[in-house]
Amino acid sequence: MKSSRVKIIFGLLAFVACSCAYATDQKLYRILSVGDSITEGGKTFDNYRYPLWEKLFGAGYLVEFVGSHSSESRVGPLRHEGHGGKNAEFLVGAVENYLRTNSADIVLIHSGHNHTNTEAPVPRIVAATEKMIRTARAANPKIIVLVAQVIPSGKLPKYEYSPELNVELSKLVARMNSTESPVLAVNMADGFDWRTDTIADHVHPNQNGAEKMAAKWFAVLTNVMEKPPQTFHPKIVEYKNIDDTALTLHIFSPANSSAKPHSAIVFFFGGGWSVGTPMQFYPECAHFAAKGFVAISADYRIASVNHTTPFASVTDGKSAIRWVRQHAAELGVDPNRIVAAGASAGGQVAAATGIVPGLDESSEDMSVSSKPNALLLWYAVVDNGPDGYGPPEMKKRFQEISPLHNLTSNAPPTLLLLGTKDQYVPVKTAELFKSRIEQGGGHCELMLFPGAGHPIYEWRKGASLLRAEALAAADQFLLRIGFAGDKMGR
Repeated sequence: MKSSRVKIIFGLLAFVACSCAYATDQKLYRILSVGDSITEGGKTFDNYRYPLWEKLFGAGYLVEFVGSHSSESRVGPLRHEGHGGKNAEFLVGAVENYLRTNSADIVLIHSGHNHTNTEAPVPRIVAATEKMIRTARAANPKIIVLVAQVIPSGKLPKYEYSPELNVELSKLVARMNSTESPVLAVNMADGFDWRTDTIADHVHPNQNGAEKMAAKWFAVLTNVMEKPPQTFHPKIVEYKNIDDTALTLHIFSPANSSAKPHSAIVFFFGGGWSVGTPMQFYPECAHFAAKGFVAISADYRIASVNHTTPFASVTDGKSAIRWVRQHAAELGVDPNRIVAAGASAGGQVAAATGIVPGLDESSEDMSVSSKPNALLLWYAVVDNGPDGYGPPEMKKRFQEISPLHNLTSNAPPTLLLLGTKDQYVPVKTAELFKSRIEQGGGHCELMLFPGAGHPIYEWRKGASLLRAEALAAADQFLLRIGFAGDKMGR
């Protein structure tokens, strides 16, 4: 199939909004996390913010962490008002300063450390916590405030006052709670064991401790936040284990569909081969599963977690496609209708699985192809050459990995979605990519979104008309190439 199709999407058309996985009016909660180093996190210990974000997003909530500080996570910077080494009295001023010019819907307070038992500090900590609550209410009369009864510490006798503090914080919460502006206690002390849940200093949470804290916040938050229109329940299976790292596929199966094999679509998240999460494409997976696809979001190795390069990311992408094809029968998938999809660096991974030779995992069964049958590329960085995008090592070895520089007559049918103001992928690069596919006798469609950048839409903020337009364009492309799901057009 050869096509010169280039479409520029001008209108924000209401009719496509229904294809988006989130309701466009879903509330986005701004969460201000307040505390000391336990909230801030550090290089040698964990904090609760990323696992809490993960739980909330997976449950369908839309949240944005706010604050004057930020620290890195698997999905990039998460903001906060955590101040290492500071006590509750200091945090009063920090909250006042932030809320003077910024807003929040929810405040999470975990404060009480950085005093000593000999100071008899409990009354001062409680008074400071009350000031923080009143400051938050002055900024937003309907704000929700969650106050943690602090995690226990093995650093004794310094923190022997913690049990007394937690009793007094519970009394404060009961006194200040109201229907208009709820103030609720979160018992972090219950079930938290400093022997197993902190690092060697017996104060700061390890990964297990951070997960426990996140679960406590989550349990209370979900009782006070508006219920989301949709939750996500993928089946998670391991497709590869390498260097003691288990890589997983998050599988969304179509409901009440026909018994015949389905088209499959495998998504790879964006994040510069350094950050990101398979959860990025949960809404898109839900969308395509509703259309009759087996929709999958794949984990793969990234620099911030695995200290790897883009070459490992591409190898994992090929492993994921091969695994889906190997297990097509049990997944209910047609092995000849597998689509690779992705955004930004994940779009590069998807494109490389369909275009770049080599970079396969040598221990796998090479008789099973790792090449998808079609490509759906959200603002993919397809040029990794000297003038393209990628880290130095990638550019030095671009002939091995750059989709633009490996195009032959065997490119799968491709749709590339791109904003005209993309700062990493110029329109001329996309047009060259399209032209080379067509010169080889292949089929490529380019959809341009006027004024949109990189990304086209902010995936963590839920629905947008741009997201709906992108999904509508993907639906129509898949129909044109014969990869329709059971329920396409319904």
